[in-house]
Amino acid sequence: MLTYNTPVPVVGELPSAANPLSSAPAVSLGLHTQSVAPMANAGGSGTHHIWLVTGPAGCGKTTVAEYLSKALEIPYIEGDKFHPQANIDKMASGIPLTDADRWDWLTLLREESLNQLRSGYRGVVLTCSALKRKYRDVIRVAPYFSHDVQLHFIYLHAPEAVLLERVGLRQGHYMGANMVRSQFAILEPPAADETDVISVDVSGPIAGVLEAALEQVTRTLS
Repeated sequence: MLTYNTPVPVVGELPSAANPLSSAPAVSLGLHTQSVAPMANAGGSGTHHIWLVTGPAGCGKTTVAEYLSKALEIPYIEGDKFHPQANIDKMASGIPLTDADRWDWLTLLREESLNQLRSGYRGVVLTCSALKRKYRDVIRVAPYFSHDVQLHFIYLHAPEAVLLERVGLRQGHYMGANMVRSQFAILEPPAADETDVISVDVSGPIAGVLEAALEQVTRTLS
């Protein structure tokens, strides 16, 4: 039986177990996004894609996700908007979320992504910090429900000091510098065997970050 603490296979067939599983404002990085040629129909016939943009607070998940959504002409789901008010209140008070706080939220994001694909879209872009492997594994269950779905993580990373500076510059957001520190304290960067992960260094100017992210997405689809 798969549980929240059981790693989910990244690539391959369904587990052989008898009962497989069944049924915020953007961080400004300094420059504006660029327009690119649409890629709405990229990828193999009949294949649907979930692009999960992940990383700690301040890494620019919203900026990158909005850019990819426009480039690929697919919907964008802002994960933070799906947090229950209790979670938002905790984070606004500088209280880190527990695993128990996250399970329902992660499951909701997974289901909303699948709902977008079922409605006819070839892909969807989703933002979610997904700091631990077991959080990423909750989303990894999506292909078990729909075998034509491919899941891709886009992990945005930079030194903690860089992200602390960026978060300190934004206004009106409930997640402050203390939350960046707490997120780095529990962060589990993707391991080598998480082969569904694209890593993008976001330390530099936004133009280069966006170009690198789109280039890797395009290469994955080709």
